[in-house]
Amino acid sequence: MKAEKLKAVRRRRRKIRVRKGVFGEPGHPRLTVSRSLRQICAQIIDDERGVTLCQAGSLNKDLRGSIKCGGNRAAAKAVGVALAERAKAQGIEAVHFDRNGYRFHGRIKALADAAREGGLKF
Repeated sequence: MKAEKLKAVRRRRRKIRVRKGVFGEPGHPRLTVSRSLRQICAQIIDDERGVTLCQAGSLNKDLRGSIKCGGNRAAAKAVGVALAERAKAQGIEAVHFDRNGYRFHGRIKALADAAREGGLKF
């Protein structure tokens, strides 16, 4: 199996394994992260209703001016802080973190730490 395909297969397995134990409820919605080489975004989802409660991403108009590059740790921190502010405005204090199959390091960790510093509890 080629390295690229093997990497995708491993991520898919991790995603399924993590997602089995994480479910967003009204009291504890799910914070999910999506990333690419150039961008990162996160959203808070209530899985019972199937509704996105709030979201933040490096392509948002209010963040785009302050972020030089959307695919680095600084951008992930800015997105985490913005998401925590938007969640607090809606009264969300605690979430379940869904890393979406990504390893918990680098940009994913930076986003999670910034959201915790912003006041969200995992």
